[in-house]
Amino acid sequence: MLIPFAASTPAAADKIKHPTAVFSGLDKITGRIISFDVATDETVQFGTLQITERVCYSRPPTEAPQTTTFIEVEEVDAGGEYKKIFSGWMFASSPGLHAIEHPVYDIWLTDCKGNGELIASPPDTADAEQVPPPPPPNATPVAQDKPKPKVKPRKVEPVEPQFSGEPGEVPQQAIPGRPQGLTPPGTIPQGRRVAQPQQPYPAPAPQQRSFWDSLRSGF
Repeated sequence: MLIPFAASTPAAADKIKHPTAVFSGLDKITGRIISFDVATDETVQFGTLQITERVCYSRPPTEAPQTTTFIEVEEVDAGGEYKKIFSGWMFASSPGLHAIEHPVYDIWLTDCKGNGELIASPPDTADAEQVPPPPPPNATPVAQDKPKPKVKPRKVEPVEPQFSGEPGEVPQQAIPGRPQGLTPPGTIPQGRRVAQPQQPYPAPAPQQRSFWDSLRSGF
């Protein structure tokens, strides 16, 4: 007698929904880097870019690590006009997969933080992270070019790094979420020193001849 059994379907990876996403921003002109947090549905301004974070997911320690976020990025020009330049998912493990194309600024996801809510994903929604989350029921449609918002976004600015090393040594500014071998423009790798110009040695003063030296040499 054969006993039939049901084929087990591989379970999809669970995910944790966090209230805050952590980003790093690079100013390509000055080479300065800043790390800033963006809460869910909060808008933060970095330079001329305004970043709105919608959701941030990570995975439990028992699953393969993956940190993702869905953001919307708009650029504000000198006339106060808004233009959406990015809307989609970012992956902390692959910053260049869905990168923001901008000549001055670069933004990438580094982590999610805050006590999260565990969400069990059924097998048929294994790729749900690839679909943008639905807007809230009371949300209004966002146009491509919208008027200036009434609520002023929170601004973040890079801070000059403090260094207390030896004189002549240039510090390396670490880039969160990226390999340490990569250095931003305008910086010198750690451990190298800036060559300082050496002062020339003064020429020796001519020695005065004594009376007996002059007498021996016949004056």
